[in-house]
Amino acid sequence: MNYIKRDMENLILELNKEYSCILISGPRQVGKTTMLEHIRPRNMQMVTLDDLSERRLAKTDPELFLSLHSAPLIIDEVQYAPELFSYIKMAIDKGAPAGSYWLTGSQAFQLMTLAKESLAGRVALLHLSSLSQHELSGSGDLTPFSVSLSELQRRATTHTPADVNEIYERIWKGSLPGYVSGKFTNRNVFYSSYLQTYIDRDVREEIAGVDPTRFADFIRAAACRAGQMLNIHAIAGDVGISDDTAKRWLGILEKSDIIFYLHPYSNNLLKRTIKTPKLYFFDTGLVAYLTKYSSPEILMNGSINGAILENYVVSEIRKSYLNAGEECILHYYRDKDDKEIDLCIESDGKLHPIEIKRASTPTLSMVSSFDILRKSTIPVGTGAILCLKETLSALDKDTLIVPIWLI
Repeated sequence: MNYIKRDMENLILELNKEYSCILISGPRQVGKTTMLEHIRPRNMQMVTLDDLSERRLAKTDPELFLSLHSAPLIIDEVQYAPELFSYIKMAIDKGAPAGSYWLTGSQAFQLMTLAKESLAGRVALLHLSSLSQHELSGSGDLTPFSVSLSELQRRATTHTPADVNEIYERIWKGSLPGYVSGKFTNRNVFYSSYLQTYIDRDVREEIAGVDPTRFADFIRAAACRAGQMLNIHAIAGDVGISDDTAKRWLGILEKSDIIFYLHPYSNNLLKRTIKTPKLYFFDTGLVAYLTKYSSPEILMNGSINGAILENYVVSEIRKSYLNAGEECILHYYRDKDDKEIDLCIESDGKLHPIEIKRASTPTLSMVSSFDILRKSTIPVGTGAILCLKETLSALDKDTLIVPIWLI
């Protein structure tokens, strides 16, 4: 198995010259530890709190733990010992040099809260997701996705073109390093083990006595609605749990980065917009596994082919921002008149409307809802249709046609 270079590596090494502590959150098994082990200085040791004896010491005597494991130090799965944060803060306040602590964890919300409370102004916060299509099949440095013709033309030199069959193979295989790197070859066993580990280690921490089979069914019910507006009642009904329980369980999936939401764009001039978010999974391979699609070909012609394509596109755009350490301001638009825009990217003081289509020959009728944003207080910039056409093109001066492989 060869190491796959991560787009975030150079950013971490630059921040390491300025910050005493860097915290990298992200879902389980996306390669946080592997990346840090690959780029760490030779004198930097590592300890994981998956080791129960190390975890016990970190929780009961964090001062001794840090004395035994001196900086520079990588602490993996740091969320298991929040007691460490105040002692790391004291070490930084006493003059710990840049590059002293690298922390990783798989519960982003909890980690961000702890870091903001204990290490405010002392820590660089980054989020690593699963492998991007640029990391898997591209080259060179990556910048956040933008609807800029010159930038898209540049990206055409660093990305590998893909037709519809290749795109759905990427979607079906997913982006978890353990599987796409070839370390593990049995897809069903890999994802089954991933789910079991997640439920045993993370979910049981949050829900005492949870029925693992029912929670797995719950994740599957959510996966069936990936790329769609959130319907808590329908998900709850599929599993036979209350709406309140489904809401709490979705909170756990979001907390541990299995899912994320896009919230609707709105302002005072757009009074008829709905308030319901859309649900996405961080990894489309997990969605394809949970929804029992046994091949890319069957997925490409299946009932969720449009929704999972949208999930893939939104996830890839999100990764391009996260990997650059930049704020990702993404929304979607839908109003009570059923006018909808799949994605709105807010960048450089403008809103850029995006439609995500399975078509390879898009038409102007597909972007008829873009004009509704002109009522917004933010100027509307260049829009685009992200689709399965294989070459970069345009519908008109305001609307580009962008192949999905260019994200």
